[in-house]
Amino acid sequence: MGKVVAIVNQKGGVGKTTTAINVAASLAILEKKVLLIDADPQANASSGIGIDVNTVHNSIYETLIGKSTAKESIINTMIKDLDLISSHIDLVGAEIEMLNLPEREKIMKSVIEKVKSLYDYIFIDCSPSLGLITVNALTAADSVIIPVQCEYFALEGLGKLLNTVKLIQARLNTKLEIEGFLLTMYDARLNLANQVVNDVRQHFGTMVFQTVIQRNVKLGEAPSFGKPVILYDAASIGTANYLNMAKEIIQNNAPKEAKNVETDKSNS
Repeated sequence: MGKVVAIVNQKGGVGKTTTAINVAASLAILEKKVLLIDADPQANASSGIGIDVNTVHNSIYETLIGKSTAKESIINTMIKDLDLISSHIDLVGAEIEMLNLPEREKIMKSVIEKVKSLYDYIFIDCSPSLGLITVNALTAADSVIIPVQCEYFALEGLGKLLNTVKLIQARLNTKLEIEGFLLTMYDARLNLANQVVNDVRQHFGTMVFQTVIQRNVKLGEAPSFGKPVILYDAASIGTANYLNMAKEIIQNNAPKEAKNVETDKSNS
């Protein structure tokens, strides 16, 4: 059964979509079966792995409002073990259409449950907001990755996001955990960046990933070519960073995976 991970931060420009694309691609390269769900109306995660959203007939929008199933919406990407459910600008209106539906916060969870067994990991790239679609993602998720930009306003808004996570844990998803805080856009030459890293690690401790995503030109260029950075420039720092991030996720989840295997054996 796949692990569902929401990548969330209501602050824009922190490397959220870059992380969604490149962690998903890196895990797929490491032979994990991965589904990336683009839950942002801007659809940058979709275009960033080479999908023209104008040619997509069944996106996450159609899936959430019941016009298509999750399986019908899955698209194969250029990476063998990486699939996508694309987004579309119509997703902007989905929140209004979902308002009067029963258990509206659990619609995405219901959608994902139908394909969860097909994947090792399912990543949801959320929009930079804390609206109903993001609440749906948090309700569906097993854990959350929170990208934190290594700049002055890094911690601004994190309190509100963490309060939202706590509310979801209390009311809608008691099993939701924080997978980790991911430090992004790090420049070792800047004292401020080093200070932010120290502050975040001091405040959140072991909840912060050891991997830090450095500022890298190739990471910025890759989406314009519709490729994850590992396909755009395999030798880049960005590629190395996100491969390390993927390995860290696998390692952090290894005991749980082993435990599940042991449980399956004892039940057979």
